[in-house]
Amino acid sequence: MDVMSQDEVVELRRRSTRIRLRDLRMVYEAGLGHIGGEFSAIDILTTLYFGVLRIDPRRPQDPDRDRFVLSKGHSAAALYVTLAEAGFFDPDELSTFQAPLSRLGGHPDRTKLPGVETNTGPLGHGLPVAVGIALSAKLDRADRRTFVLTGDGELQEGSMWEAAMAAGHFGLDGLTVIVDRNGLQQGDRTESTMRLEPLADKWRAFGWHVREVDGHDHAQLLATLRSTPFEPGRPSCVIARTHKGHGVSFISDQVAWHHHVPTPDEYQRAVAELQAQLDQLPVGPA
Repeated sequence: MDVMSQDEVVELRRRSTRIRLRDLRMVYEAGLGHIGGEFSAIDILTTLYFGVLRIDPRRPQDPDRDRFVLSKGHSAAALYVTLAEAGFFDPDELSTFQAPLSRLGGHPDRTKLPGVETNTGPLGHGLPVAVGIALSAKLDRADRRTFVLTGDGELQEGSMWEAAMAAGHFGLDGLTVIVDRNGLQQGDRTESTMRLEPLADKWRAFGWHVREVDGHDHAQLLATLRSTPFEPGRPSCVIARTHKGHGVSFISDQVAWHHHVPTPDEYQRAVAELQAQLDQLPVGPA
């Protein structure tokens, strides 16, 4: 990796930590949210929005833009902070999260907020919509790409595998699914609730080219997501091994933090940990 790439990775780490801090504050102040699944996904979101997606926040409806669908829509706070950081709307609006009449509800709404491609929240909907988006690009002979982030617990929905089968059948190589494989869902571990492994083999059986990465390693994420499509004529699947609540020691890999709101003491401890991480990162070009 050259010097410029090293600087880029450090900047992604810096952004991810800032986004975690703002996400934490949003959930704490609103008294609502899903910190665990948001924190497992933030490194993926940061890499996509600041290193991979061809998008322009000044032209959110550009027909040639890449599309991103947050299938695990309950992690909306992480998406909102990322969109604000990318310039889609004023970051001051983040303080309205989940307030009455706010554009920043518990689930993303494309009719309210620029940068949101489709409404998600009920699990199992995002990938089917993304398949339709990717199919339209193929029919248009366009090079716009579609990325979708799904939770691993969400893969217990039958609609996800119907969509996966369709993507393989139509050879949608413009489509990339990223599985946030943190191993936890509401109430328990995924393998105790409904076993998913061998997960990579399942995707391959549906006609996808699969790669597995450390979902918190920005260099791995950047190299992998920039190399899509992995194979002409086949959709791409990235299984990102993550930890729910990543970034804060007492939140990481704890099922109780699926939708737990921090107490004042927990909030201060979490802020202190994240701020320490940010302070330790070298200062480089933005």
